[in-house]
Amino acid sequence: MTVLQLTVVTFICWISLGYGNEKVFSDNITRILDRLLDGYDNRLRPGSGGGVTEVKTDIFVTSFGPVSDVEMEFTMDMFFRQMWVDERLKFEGPTEILRLNNRMVDKIWTPDTFFRNSKKSISHNMTTPNKLFRIMQNGTVLYTMRLTISADCPMKLIDFPMDGHACPLRFGSYAYTSSEIIFTWRKGPIASVDCPSESISLLQYDLVGQTLSSEIFRSNTGQYSVQVVHFHLQRKLGYYLIQTYIPLIMVVVLSQVSFWINKESVPARTVAGITTVLTMTTLSISARQSLPKVAYATAMDWFIAVCFAFVASALIEFAAVNYFATLQANHLKRKKARQEKLDVLTSTTEDGETISSDGSPQEGLKKRNHSMARSEPEAPQVPIFLQQGSAFPQIPQLAGTSPIDKYSRILFPLTFALFNGFYWYIYLAKDTMERARDVDVQS
Repeated sequence: MTVLQLTVVTFICWISLGYGNEKVFSDNITRILDRLLDGYDNRLRPGSGGGVTEVKTDIFVTSFGPVSDVEMEFTMDMFFRQMWVDERLKFEGPTEILRLNNRMVDKIWTPDTFFRNSKKSISHNMTTPNKLFRIMQNGTVLYTMRLTISADCPMKLIDFPMDGHACPLRFGSYAYTSSEIIFTWRKGPIASVDCPSESISLLQYDLVGQTLSSEIFRSNTGQYSVQVVHFHLQRKLGYYLIQTYIPLIMVVVLSQVSFWINKESVPARTVAGITTVLTMTTLSISARQSLPKVAYATAMDWFIAVCFAFVASALIEFAAVNYFATLQANHLKRKKARQEKLDVLTSTTEDGETISSDGSPQEGLKKRNHSMARSEPEAPQVPIFLQQGSAFPQIPQLAGTSPIDKYSRILFPLTFALFNGFYWYIYLAKDTMERARDVDVQS
C-alpha cells in the first residue's frame, strides 16, 4: 500500500469516527429529551402542591425611548430573562446544558408573566421567535425572550421643563398568587437591570439611573408578587431655552425699548406695544402644544405669565404717559387761551382809539388783530406727514422725556432681571437636588 493510499484510508476512518461520535451524541440527547418529557405534565407548576416556585428575573435593555409627554408613556426594547428550578427536568448525560430552541417552550411549564402597566407589548418573531431556552442538569431552566414594551408613565409637570420623572415597569404572575410563585431579582436589587448608555435613544431626556424593588399586589383574587423597575428620567433644558425662554426674554426686552422713544411718537410706540403682546400670545400657545392639557400651571406657564405681564405693562405705561401728556397739553392750552384774552382786553382798554362809536370794542379789536397778524412774520409750515406722525409737538412746553418713562427705564429692566434671577435659582437648584437624590438612590 502506497503512502497516498494509506493517507486516504486514514482520513476516511477519521471522518467515519467523527460522524459516529456525533451520531452517538445526538442519539443520547434525543433519549434525554424523550425521558424528560415522558410523563411530564406542563399544566402543573414545579413543586405543585408543595413549596413556592421562585422565578429569578433580570432585564437587559437594548433600546430605551422614546418618551411621550402627551400620552404619558415610554417605550423600551429589552431581553427579558427568567430562571427557575423544575425538579422534573433533571438529567444525566454527556452535556451539562441542553441548548434548545423555542419549540421546546410549549412542551414544558413556563411562568405566566405579564406586564401590569403596559399599554402595548410585542414579542419579536422575525425571522423566528426570538426566544432562548436552556435546561441545566440540576433542573434549572433559563428562558429569555426579546420584547418591546410601551408602558404607562404617570408624570407631574409642575416643574416643566425642569422636571424629572420615575417611570415604572411592573411585572408579575397573572394567575399564581404569592403563595405559589414569587419573583426575585437574579443579580440582586442593583445589577439585575442593565441599561448601557449606547442603548439610550432619548432626545429630550437623560436616563440618570434606575431603582429596583419588589411589591405585593393585593386584589380580590389574592396577593401577587410584583417586580418593579423605576427608570429615572431628567428632562433636557436646551430645546426649551432655544425655542421658548430666549424668545420670551427678547420680546420683553423689545417691549421696554419703547421707553426710549419720544412720547410724541404715538403710532410707533402703539405698534411696538401691540406687536409684542401678539408675539407673546403666539409663543405661549406654541409652548403648550407639546404638553398634555393639565389643569395646573407649570414652571413655563408662570414664566410666560410674568413675561406677558411685563409686555402688557409696557403698553399700559405708554397709555398712562399719553394720558398725562394730554392732560398737561389741555391745561397749557386753556392757560394760554386765558392769557391771550387778558392781553387783548388789557391792550384794548389802554388804546382808546380802538373803541367804536357805539362804545363796543369789537371793531377796534378786529382791526388790532389784523394789524398784528400783518406785522408778525408767518411761521414755516410743517409738512403734513410729520404732523400726522406727531414727531414734533404742537406745544413746545411738552417736548422732552416724561418722568414716567424715566422711572420705567430703570424699574422695568431691574424688576425683570430680579425675577429671572429668582426664577432660575429656584428651579435649577431644585433640579440639581433631584439629580443628586437619584444618584444616591441608585448607588
